[in-house]
Amino acid sequence: MNLSPRLAMHLVHHGHDAVHWLTVGEPNAKDDVILQWAADIDRIILTGDLDFGAMLIALDLDRPSVIQLRTDVTLAGQIGDLVANAIDETRLKLDDGAIVTIEPSRVRVRPLQSKQ
Repeated sequence: MNLSPRLAMHLVHHGHDAVHWLTVGEPNAKDDVILQWAADIDRIILTGDLDFGAMLIALDLDRPSVIQLRTDVTLAGQIGDLVANAIDETRLKLDDGAIVTIEPSRVRVRPLQSKQ
């Protein structure tokens, strides 16, 4: 909810299967509801905050993957290509379960490995 639906549209334009939470769930849904939804249908969460990554680590989960934007600007026209490219570059890690952090000058990947 903290990112524009235009970013989802930008990702779709670049060939990604993206939806904005507004089109699938309640705007006031709690993070754990969104996390469970994404895990249940194997979606990746794209967010501008650190809450989802922290929840995955605290709960020792390996799904869903999360992409965290750590940029000052979150406008689709300014960061859409950066996000699309980062998804392309980290696709295999995201498929295996990971937290990907996108910063203006780098992309970091932290694999999620559950101890279960």
